[in-house]
Amino acid sequence: MHRPHCWLLTMISLSFVICQLPFAKTVAQTISVEARIDSIEMFVGQQTHVTVTATMPEGAKAAFPVFRPSEYLTPGVEVLSSTELGVHGIENGFVERSVVYTLTSFDDTLYYLPPFVVNVDGKTYESKSLALKVLTFEVDTLHPERIFPPKDVQQNPFLWSDWSLSFWLSVVMLLLMAVGYYLYLRLRDNKPIIATIRIVKRLLPHQKAMREIEALRTEHRGMNDDNQESQKEYYTKLTDALRRYIEERYGFSAMEMTSAEIIERLTKDPDTKLLDELRQLFQTADLVKFAKYSTLINESDANLMSAIEFINETKQENLPTEETVKPQLTAEEQRSQKERTALKWTVVGIAVVCIVLLVYVVYSVYQLLVP
Repeated sequence: MHRPHCWLLTMISLSFVICQLPFAKTVAQTISVEARIDSIEMFVGQQTHVTVTATMPEGAKAAFPVFRPSEYLTPGVEVLSSTELGVHGIENGFVERSVVYTLTSFDDTLYYLPPFVVNVDGKTYESKSLALKVLTFEVDTLHPERIFPPKDVQQNPFLWSDWSLSFWLSVVMLLLMAVGYYLYLRLRDNKPIIATIRIVKRLLPHQKAMREIEALRTEHRGMNDDNQESQKEYYTKLTDALRRYIEERYGFSAMEMTSAEIIERLTKDPDTKLLDELRQLFQTADLVKFAKYSTLINESDANLMSAIEFINETKQENLPTEETVKPQLTAEEQRSQKERTALKWTVVGIAVVCIVLLVYVVYSVYQLLVP
């Protein structure tokens, strides 16, 4: 009969406990003050730091201990300064605020540092107390003559040996700068030589030969074919045009060879055709020039046509028609160009040496002036 009431009471109790869990977690995070020292031992005259941290709800106001410069925290321990580190959030709406105190001491003993008191929203909270052991240096009391009192600040005497290297290097640097400036002026006045490279159109070997033969044909129309001198001039110009063509086309010195040597040389080239007509042409020309042979009226025209046919059969049309012409510098221009290049590299070398000397001198003077 009482079981329903017991079950109801049990459920009410569980609900109450569940509702109280967040509150219990919040209550567990309470306001506290913690002090931490960097080192519990230090030598006389050294410094150590004590960090005081207050854990409090966000928005709470905390008042940390304030010390005047050189005020004693405890007899024998001075507070030199205090530094605020700021506020850092943690969890559950609580934050941490820290202040660092710098301490020093000049008496060797073990000090008891009292708790630091922090006021949070009108209530005071204390940290734990700390200890600080101040050590001293061992003094040789058996040999008091080795103990010297402190000396006053003294000015170091001027020694020329300390400054002489920097001075002479500065002199050398100034002389080099003067020489470099003089060479720079010469380089500026010495105008560079500008060589213009030209691209010219050039005629192919067969085009030049055909132009000469066409001019010879036009000229031959007004000649007297019965005149021995006219025929000699005609065949001389015709064979010279052929020789120049053969020399450029086949690459051997046809202008310095006899007619027979040219024909023999051409027979070695399997691509050469119409050699019989060419041989007949050269033989006729030799007879006219050296044996005072007179040709018939149609014979000169036939030889001219043989020359034209030989050129057309052996010409090469896939050669470049443009030629790059580089001007040749005179000896004076080449010497001036070399002189200008030497001046340029000399000025660059002097500038590099001056920069190195300047850096070294400035560094040396800095080392001498800064204690």
